[in-house]
Amino acid sequence: MVRRFKILVVDDEQAIADTLAVILKQSGFDVYTAYCGNQAISLSEQIEPDLVLSDVMMPDKNGIEVASELREKFPHCKILLFSGSATAADLLAKARASGYDWEILAKPVHPKDLLVRLDDMAA
Repeated sequence: MVRRFKILVVDDEQAIADTLAVILKQSGFDVYTAYCGNQAISLSEQIEPDLVLSDVMMPDKNGIEVASELREKFPHCKILLFSGSATAADLLAKARASGYDWEILAKPVHPKDLLVRLDDMAA
């Protein structure tokens, strides 16, 4: 039996998280959603995701904080961030200075482009 790739989608905009989840489920991934950073951390402890797809700008914990915390807990977990905010570049620069180098996609992310990227990461 082949183990399915588990993806945790995190976005405080529920419609975006849910839409991404539907697209990813239809493409054969096991998908879980969280609508804030703290919820993502809690849920990740239950599911141990293979990949986290997270928005950067969120009110409680930003995506870079989530990614950094999850990388410490789950070193195997792949991280892909997305953002529609210019502020994300500043947060990304701070993360790089701390030794984290995350890939970030610009919002809106076209589903086909996202699936190609995720297939590459799942391989």
